[in-house]
Amino acid sequence: MPKRLDIRLIAPSGYVSDRAACLRGIERLQAAGHTLHGLDVVERVHLRFAGTDAERLDDINRLADPAQPLPDVAMAICGGFGANVLLGDIDYAGLAARFHDAACRFVGHGDFTAIQCALYAKAGIASLHGPMLVQDFGGTYLRESTWRQFWQALDDPRIDMSWACLEPQPDLLVEGTLWGGNLSSLCSLLGTPYLPRIHDGLLYIEETGEQAYKIERMLYELKLSGVLDGQRAILVGGMGGQRVSEYDNGYDIDHALERFRRVCGVPMLRGLVFGHGPDKWTLPFGSPGVLEVVGGTATLSALSRPYAPVKAAAPLPL
Repeated sequence: MPKRLDIRLIAPSGYVSDRAACLRGIERLQAAGHTLHGLDVVERVHLRFAGTDAERLDDINRLADPAQPLPDVAMAICGGFGANVLLGDIDYAGLAARFHDAACRFVGHGDFTAIQCALYAKAGIASLHGPMLVQDFGGTYLRESTWRQFWQALDDPRIDMSWACLEPQPDLLVEGTLWGGNLSSLCSLLGTPYLPRIHDGLLYIEETGEQAYKIERMLYELKLSGVLDGQRAILVGGMGGQRVSEYDNGYDIDHALERFRRVCGVPMLRGLVFGHGPDKWTLPFGSPGVLEVVGGTATLSALSRPYAPVKAAAPLPL
């Protein structure tokens, strides 16, 4: 059983559209003994956002205020759109100062990827790519594996995960910095100071609801912009929600990924479950990791703590 934590809810993107799921998520976390702060954010609605730009920005910047106690976890309630709007006004210096020796962890995925990238690029703050309040903890059926693995990432200094590669994969042993998230969000930051310049990366990507050709196009954006030049491997997570039209002539997400895998110049692995979808591993963003493939089985070992400053973390042994 995880220790009891202070969890602050933050809403940098869309508003809560599924009230029942939101209430289930709150009740489950409270029933597990955790204290939730910021419950007011689940009530905010402004256009398609969880509040005005100023309100959503304050969810992040209040964590830089030394007069406010830091929680153990700052959890995004849901994704959507809206995080990019905030990036230019986040108090990176204030957050860096507070998080230097703090154990507070940001967690989220989807649109929250933009916030995670910016925090790492501008303030050296690592985070967790993991479950959110509404669609994960508030799901009709709470996935035991998602729940267990999330608390493991919070409690244990190191996490290990293994999976069967979906395609034939030569044996591999590489180490690097784990980072990534939602593919659309990553591409939206190309050419900006908010996309981390990581030259030893273990890049993980996921997406939902985008057509296969759009995913292939976004992958080429990463390649043609030079982002992949610094990556030692690409881990592909959930890629659901595509529709195949008559015009596609059978071209689907499997074709798109296989076509790109042949030209990307970086080992590209599928099979690890993360991102959108009910089952997901919680992955560190900005922590060192080791990826090994032997006989078609991949193993990823990563430091899940400390989260800041990431440069102080000891390397994992190969």
